[in-house]
Amino acid sequence: MPSDPHQSHLLIIEDDKGHREFFLDSPTYSIGRDPDCDIRLVSQFVSRRHATLVQVLDDDGFYSYRIVDGIPRGRSSSNGLLINGRKLHAHNLRHQDKVVFGPHVSATYLLLRRDAVMTTPPDEFDITLISPNMVGDPEDR
Repeated sequence: MPSDPHQSHLLIIEDDKGHREFFLDSPTYSIGRDPDCDIRLVSQFVSRRHATLVQVLDDDGFYSYRIVDGIPRGRSSSNGLLINGRKLHAHNLRHQDKVVFGPHVSATYLLLRRDAVMTTPPDEFDITLISPNMVGDPEDR
């Protein structure tokens, strides 16, 4: 019987506070300097509401995240987003994408997948018999 495929989303933040990891599973996340943000960035160089992560469903029935500069349908951040070296307003995140929010403030997105694995219960009638002459040193036989 196969187990279901599974995926996890991880955002690794590097800022003035150091290295922190966030497992993502909610529909949206606010990212910024404001203490009310879901993912708080510790740096004077980022906006209070610097970016938003939004969960999007893909064609396979799995979800991924889209990062949007500032607040969707609202104000953009002061510095913008540098994603994989390109200044973008929004981007559908892929495994190992790097987002720079400002000097010494970045995030790396990781998509961790486990494929379906065939699992079967042990066969209660699968018995291995060992002959007494299989045990011991072959030279003693």
